[in-house]
Order: sequence, then structure tokens, then C-alpha cells
Amino acid sequence: MIAALITELGPWSWWIVGLLFLGLEILIPGVFLLWIGLAALVVGGVSFALWDWPTWSWQLQFLAFAVLSLGFAMVGRRVSTVGGDSDQPMLNRRVEGLVGRTATLEQPISEGQGRVRLDDTTWIVRGPDLPAGTQVRITSAQSGSLTVEPV
Repeated sequence: MIAALITELGPWSWWIVGLLFLGLEILIPGVFLLWIGLAALVVGGVSFALWDWPTWSWQLQFLAFAVLSLGFAMVGRRVSTVGGDSDQPMLNRRVEGLVGRTATLEQPISEGQGRVRLDDTTWIVRGPDLPAGTQVRITSAQSGSLTVEPV
């Protein structure tokens, strides 16, 4: 029944599928279905020209649809991330934003580990052994641990 409907609709079946994906894009947040819908519309456009060709089988149409979907998704991802420079590059990367700041050791660094308070948080720091009250500069940050050196 579905095969007969697709055969009867011809290239319009791809246009219907494409418009369905574009409609779903409106209902479902994100941008991914846009690229699949556009791929279906392109295959539908090509199908108008090649529908009567014996080599333009449903298998080749589906392969073209799959390749175009992946290609459009990859290009779309690249286009959507271009110009992603932010006025706050460390937003949501709090630990990395601490690099370069200075702090006072709350607990001494002994055996390579101590603590500092920055803003409202106490952080584990690693560095050379230093007494409490020493001013240190944060040189790097990794998975919630800060590396410091004396100022």
C-alpha cells in the first residue's frame, strides 16, 4: 500500500517527507530536522528530473537522501558555530576562569595540597609546600583542582 502510494505520488513523496520534517522542526526544538527536511526536498527536486530513468531507483534515492542529510547536517553544524565568539568566554567554565587570579592560602599546602577561598567557594590547590596566609597565583585549573605558585 505504501509502495503503491509512493509510486503514485512520484517525486512529490519526497516533497511531502521534506515538508513533514520541516513541520516537525517547528514543533521540536533544535535545528537537526531542518537539514533532513532540506535533503528530502533536494531529492524531490532531483526526482522531478530523473523520475523516469530506470537507474533512479528507490534505493539510489534513499542513498542520495542519506548522504545529503549527513552533508547538510555537517555543513549546518559548521555554519551555526561560526562567529561563536562571546563577550564572556569563560561563562560556564568557572574553574578555567580562575586562572590568573590571586588568593590567600586558608590551609597550608603540605605534601602538595592545600586550600584557598575564592569568592564563595573553597578550592583544593596543588603546588609547592607553603604556609597558610601566603599569597598565591592560580596558574592552571583541571577538574576542580587548581595549581598555584607563590606571588
